[in-house]
Amino acid sequence: MKTRMMRISDSEDVRDEELREAARILRTGGLVAFPTETVYGLGANALDEKAAGKIYAAKGRPSDNPLIAHISSIEELKPLVREIPEVGRQLAKAFWPGPLTLIFPKSGRVPYGTTGGLDTVAVRMPGMAVARRLIALAGVPVAAPSANLSGRPSPTTAQHVWQDMEGKIDLILDGGPVGIGVESTIVDVSGEIPVLLRPGAITIEMLEEIAGSVEIDPALTGRLDPQVRPKAPGMKYRHYAPRAEMTLVEGKAEAVVREIRRLTDEQLMAGRRVGILCTEETREQYPRGILRCVGARSDEETIAHNLFAVLREFDDLQVDCIYSESFSQNHLGYAIMNRMQKAAGYRMISAR
Repeated sequence: MKTRMMRISDSEDVRDEELREAARILRTGGLVAFPTETVYGLGANALDEKAAGKIYAAKGRPSDNPLIAHISSIEELKPLVREIPEVGRQLAKAFWPGPLTLIFPKSGRVPYGTTGGLDTVAVRMPGMAVARRLIALAGVPVAAPSANLSGRPSPTTAQHVWQDMEGKIDLILDGGPVGIGVESTIVDVSGEIPVLLRPGAITIEMLEEIAGSVEIDPALTGRLDPQVRPKAPGMKYRHYAPRAEMTLVEGKAEAVVREIRRLTDEQLMAGRRVGILCTEETREQYPRGILRCVGARSDEETIAHNLFAVLREFDDLQVDCIYSESFSQNHLGYAIMNRMQKAAGYRMISAR
């Protein structure tokens, strides 16, 4: 398959003629990668089981890993779900369009090939205007997981998509770098109490302001049991991982820097290429190793924005191992550490 790349205008200025071909491809069962405010998505008709199957094939994604159906307006939600619980209605009103995915009991219109065999469907209305306009022109809900090979760091530029999807999909819409950089928050509203399944830019503190009590799924504290069917993307399988083995170092700042320097020296003595993921506050404290700054602790949004790009850069640099500082698990830091723990395969050591 020949994959085309098409540059599109900034989100607020996009013209329909720029998107009509992409919409036609989606409507007729093809695959289109497109930008959202979180990461680039790999889109297909969510109501077409064969099209959804093409997503799984292109990504090498396990078939029990559910997809998120993207819509362009609140009116498009009703045909996809059996009911809209009041808490789901409140959260949608507060955070849509935006980086929040809600899980509802699915209607018969949504095929099990899209939901990973579940009787629920994950739905999001993206905040980026170009994504909503593309969905509206396609005239169908668009299933769109991140546009990367399964397990790799999610793509935050069109070039990242090209690296993973060239020759596997029909079209890539290049809308420039994304804004947020980590995937949407996912909340299950199909039960009595909303449950956080994946943290993101909509933090648990923000959710609780609207919904009151919000439970946290146990899978967020470690690996999901292999026998359990995941309720949402990113819960069960290896995700966000660079090719090199990655280790997170936690503890007080000075001790973390000291431990990473010690580990780096050990690996360099063994002839290995060492990547170090640091912050603006500590970048001058690492004299050796291949250093990449992910952002500033004083501005967690920069860390979320840069994280996946930095992990991909370490792949390009062909490092043998990566040592990373860890981060606070409050607010947006919760989402950042969720991605980093999965990228590291939960390899964490404490600095003393």
